Order: sequence, then structure tokens, then C-alpha cells
Amino acid sequence: MLRPPAVPTETELKLRIAPEAAAALVRHPALKPLKRARSRAAHLTSTYYDTADGRLAAAGVALRLRRDGRHWVQTVKGPANGEAGGLTARPEFEWPVSGPRLDPLRFATTPYRRALGKAERHGLVPRFTTDITRTTIPLAFPDSTMAKLCIDVGEVRTDDGDPAVRLPMHEIELELEAGDARRLYELAQVLAGDVPLAIEPASKAERGYALRQPRDAEPARAADADLPGKSSAGAAFAAIMHSCLAQIERNAQGLLTSEDPEWVHQMRIGVRRLRACLSLARKALPTERVEPLRVELRWLAQALGPARDLDVFVTGTIPEFREAVKRGSGSARLAPAIAKVAARAAARRRDARAHARGAVGSPRFLRLVLAIAALAASLETDATLEGYGGKLAEPARDFARPLLKRRHHALVALGSDLAHAAPEQRHAARLAAKKLRYATEFYAPLFPRKRTRAYRKALAALQEELGGWNDAAVAARVAAELAGPQSPAAAAFDGWAAARGAIRGDVLTDAWTRFTKARPFWSGG
Repeated sequence: MLRPPAVPTETELKLRIAPEAAAALVRHPALKPLKRARSRAAHLTSTYYDTADGRLAAAGVALRLRRDGRHWVQTVKGPANGEAGGLTARPEFEWPVSGPRLDPLRFATTPYRRALGKAERHGLVPRFTTDITRTTIPLAFPDSTMAKLCIDVGEVRTDDGDPAVRLPMHEIELELEAGDARRLYELAQVLAGDVPLAIEPASKAERGYALRQPRDAEPARAADADLPGKSSAGAAFAAIMHSCLAQIERNAQGLLTSEDPEWVHQMRIGVRRLRACLSLARKALPTERVEPLRVELRWLAQALGPARDLDVFVTGTIPEFREAVKRGSGSARLAPAIAKVAARAAARRRDARAHARGAVGSPRFLRLVLAIAALAASLETDATLEGYGGKLAEPARDFARPLLKRRHHALVALGSDLAHAAPEQRHAARLAAKKLRYATEFYAPLFPRKRTRAYRKALAALQEELGGWNDAAVAARVAAELAGPQSPAAAAFDGWAAARGAIRGDVLTDAWTRFTKARPFWSGG
């Protein structure tokens, strides 16, 4: 969640741009009425310093010496206060210096003096350099918001001169100088309609360090939002939206470039969480602000869902089903049918992955991310300023308690003998558990961790078990779609799903019992 700065802060929206589009962006018609001065081109060479073992990077601190023509500037940046929707806010301290040498005396004027001092004693050395041509366009919006658009074209390279250790850079930065950050999102949405743009989640420093120490990226999992106990309901929604967006953004690039199914899985979870957040918010926000976003999120979910279902079917269900068949008496008879289902599933999986990638790589996806981030930005200040008032201005805990209570009771009402219940009742219980779990994850940070831990653990175990039953039902449905509803293979998968559920009946009963014994954490003070 982005908070009002207590120290000098750089707030910017960073986007990747296609190399061939960078020059044309300067002439985009949306910029003409916003220009407050002529554009300026400059050649900037920035060298980043750290210890050989990366102590500053580990502390989230960046130390840079930049040359701009005949001028030299030393910069220290602190950890990002928030990062979602392409927008980052980082403490930034800058000083002119006389030449290409660091001035350690300036370290003491920053909150990071201890980390910088220790790094200096261990030896600061050049780690990598960015070499870019920057075109800067000063902007003024009708509401007096001041910003600048920077178009950067160049590269980042390590300082050992190896031409193989280089990474091209083509990006734009919309840097807020004064005013409302929503103007940056609005302009970015207009530009994204005509220019190939994408979210750039990594800073220049992060990309430079990645050149030095290449590591395989890992899918981003859901994380609790940063919610101070005195947050308003509006500020809580903003923080939750940022948390969900961060998970979506950080998995988008992996989904586009990697075959690992976990990227799809984690991005789908992020989309589901964000849909759950907006479902809660629609009771406190104007319909016209929320409903278009919910429609677009449904589109994205529909693009990711088949890819995830087929990932599970191909990598999990089919191998498990084959093992079950081997233990039975019809292995030889079913083998050709299973092989045919597996081949069709693999082909459809490739198509579903291509469709998901097309959606995530589209301008529509970027505009959706920017629109949700803009909504979150409007809620970070006092909600009454936006004319929302009402529930958004009340304390988040007061908003959360009745909501959590209602969802808890809704699940309890569906939980009678789930192991032997009709499939429709188990399905309804699974949806109720999912809604309760998302609401619990969203608002648990408002309450003491000791009070939330047992409840969250019991609810997660129950939802996972109900999800396992649903996975078996989805597997049977997918098999029927691939082989035909009347085929022997479909009948075999249907029987396997039913048997699998029956075997886990006692596990589901135990999970339900543990959940009902967990004390709701929101009761009391």
C-alpha cells in the first residue's frame, strides 16, 4: 500500500515499450495538450555500487552515480513502499557531486546510513551500469497535477565489459512530481490503446543485479496485505487490491515465457482473490466504478481457467488415473482409450495455454491492471474525499467483523455431513469456504496473529479438502468432453472420481470437525 511520504519520495509508473514504438510515442496526440515545456533528450550513464556480496541489495538499498552531460549526481534509493499496477514509490536522496567518485559523507543524511556505512567499510565496487538515451517530456494535467514522461532506450551491462552480459532496455516512466497519481494511470491507459506497452515489475537496479547473479524466477504466491490496525475500510480495500495486483503482475511474465504450470496456477489465484475483493467492495462503491472491472476480471478468469484445469488433468489426473487402472482388472482394455484421452488433453492444453498467453499479453490486460490500480489509488486517501463516504470511511475492523461473521455462518449452515452430502451441497460448501477464506486472508492482518492462526489453518485445510473433491469432479467433466460423455473412458473417469471421493470421506469429516472447533478471531475487542 502506498502511503504519504515522510521523506523525499520518487513515485513513478514504469512500463515496457516495444523498441519500434519508442520514437513514435513522443508524437502521441494525447501528450500534446499536456506538454508544459519542450522535450529534452539526454545521454545518461549510471553506475550502481555495492559490496561484492551484495549487502546493499539485501537491504533493499540502491546506490548510484549518474553522469548527465557534464554533471554528476549521486543517488540513494530505499526499499519500495508499494509496488502494484506498475507504480512504485521509493525514498530517494540525490546530491550533485564534483566528479565520478562517490561522496560517502552524504550517507549520514539518509535513513540508510548504517547499511551504507557497513557497505563502505566492506568495500563498495561498481556492480553494473545502465547506459540509456532518455527523452523527457514535462506534463501538466488540468487538475494541476505535474509529472514527466521519460522514454528510456538503452541497456544495462555488467562492468567487466563482457558483451554477452547485457540486457536491452526499452521502457517509459511516468514520474509524479506533484498532485494525483491517478492521472498517471489515466494517461497510461490512453497510451496503451495505441502503443504496445506492458507492466515492468523490475527496477533497473533489480535487472542489473539479475545480470550479476542470474536466478530462476519463481511464481509469486498470495501475501497478506499491509493493514495497520487503524486502517479505514477504504484504505484496507486499496491495500488488498495492491496485494492481489502484485501477485497477478509478478506471474504474468512467467506465464508468457515459461512452461511451468505453477505460473498459471498462481496468477489464477491472484485473479480469484481480486474478484473476491471487488465483490466485497461493490457494496461500498458506486456500481459504475466496480462493475466494468468485474466484467473484465471475469474475462481474464475465463482465459486462465481452462489452462489451469488442463494442466491439472495432464500432469496430475491422468498419471493418477493410470496407476488406479493398473491396480484393477481392466487395464489392458482401457489403455488405448486412456492414451487417446491423454493425447487430446495435451493438444487442448497447448491451445488453452496459447489462449491464456494471448489474453495476458494483450492491451486489454494492461488496461485492466491500470484501471484497478487507479481505483486503488483513489481509495488510499480519505475515502470521503472521493464522495464515497459511508462504509469506506469507517474503521476496517468494524467493516470486517459483520462480514466475516455472515460468511462463517453461511458455511456452517452448509456443513452437515459433507462426506455423504449430495454433490450440489458439497459444491455450495466449497464456494462458501472459498469466499470465507478470501475474506479471512484479506482482513486477518487487522487482528492479532495469535488469534487468527488456528482459524486460518483449519479453514485452509477444509477448503483444500473440498477443493480436492471438486478437482475429481472437474477431471470427470474434462474426460467426458475429450472422449465423449457415453464413452468407456468417461465412465471410467467418473467411477474413479466417485471412488476417490469416497476414500477421502473421513478426511473431509475430520477437516470439518477441526474447523467447527476453531474460535472465530474477529469476536471480542
